[in-house]
Amino acid sequence: MRVIARRVLREFWKKHPTAEQPLKAWFAEAHAAHWVNPQAIKSQYRHASFVGDNRVVFNIGGNKFRLVVHVNFPIGVVLIKFVGTHADYDRIDAETV
Repeated sequence: MRVIARRVLREFWKKHPTAEQPLKAWFAEAHAAHWVNPQAIKSQYRHASFVGDNRVVFNIGGNKFRLVVHVNFPIGVVLIKFVGTHADYDRIDAETV
């Protein structure tokens, strides 16, 4: 998959260094993946949540952080919409962020 906005991840882990390795691991896995539908994501990430409009919420770093992405399955693109702590995540609407 083509992952857009890796810069967002880098900016986040500069503020939260414990997120760096888990986010790098997620990025590498997503980049190597060939997700053709939500089931393909769910088979790789059991705890991923789908919140509408092809948005997926991933638990990162032992569920310390949340990552929200929009997946365009037909063209193989993952757009990072949000990365934050649980407290940050509780203040957003994952369907519209």
